[in-house]
Amino acid sequence: MQLHLVGRSLEITPALKTFTEEKFERLQKRAQNINKINVTLFVEHLDQIAEATVHLHGKEFYAKATANVMYDAIETLVDKLAGQLTKYKEKIIDDHR
Repeated sequence: MQLHLVGRSLEITPALKTFTEEKFERLQKRAQNINKINVTLFVEHLDQIAEATVHLHGKEFYAKATANVMYDAIETLVDKLAGQLTKYKEKIIDDHR
């Protein structure tokens, strides 16, 4: 899994990078064949926004999360993506039955 982290008008600190990498490791359990994840972190007005695109065998999953604290936005983002990947995995299993 290749994680590409970008900060727009925001400095990516080592702590923030480590936190993001640890949280996105959860997605590896949902789908082992993730090719690449693009994560963009930025601030708009007072909102901390995290958005990501997960590339998986020709499929793309996108999510966006907003919070007052960037760490909360990242956690919410990972939860949304985990839900999408679980739903996709269940759909594939049902199609093969």
